[in-house]
Amino acid sequence: MTKESSWKFADDIVVETTQIVAARTHAAEVGVESVSPAIGSQLAVITAAARAKSIVEIGTGLGVSALWMLRGAPDATITSIDTELEHQQVARAALLDAKVPANRIRLITGKAGDVLPRLNESSYDVVLVDADAASVIEYVEHGLRLVRQGGTVLVPHALWKDKVADPAQRGETVGDFRTLIAELSASEAVLVALSPAGDGLLQVTKVVE
Repeated sequence: MTKESSWKFADDIVVETTQIVAARTHAAEVGVESVSPAIGSQLAVITAAARAKSIVEIGTGLGVSALWMLRGAPDATITSIDTELEHQQVARAALLDAKVPANRIRLITGKAGDVLPRLNESSYDVVLVDADAASVIEYVEHGLRLVRQGGTVLVPHALWKDKVADPAQRGETVGDFRTLIAELSASEAVLVALSPAGDGLLQVTKVVE
């Protein structure tokens, strides 16, 4: 049994809702990479365990991650930021089809770097960072400012196509992920876990304001 077999098994055992399946299919059709089913199910477990009421998502995509997070936290309000208005319209339709009340869906079209400074600090339970890998360090810094004490910042694709763990791999994005993981792991202000499922999920919980 290889690790790849285990990861495939972790994906295959996940039962996705019809809305998530449709959103994943639409994303694949337009070339938007979604979180894997295994990572999606972890997002749901984390938001459920946190009893999340307020979520920020950096990178709406076509709604796969949002659907998973709200599956775990059905009473939460989600604020999702993306530069692609058309993608957000598809995501909104998917969320509404999943019976998420319209007043709990806040989609902001714009650059995350412009929007995030305007959000209230220490006001959110979960922040998901899944957009513009070149800005991942900046976005995680914002995320840690935005979450309350005990809140969690989630970073899918943290292993970046299996390159982060390979010392032979170079590149600015790979280096940024390595720096981010190393610095957070050394910090006493957060608790850090890195799941190898999918393309990796970095979980960072703020324990010190």
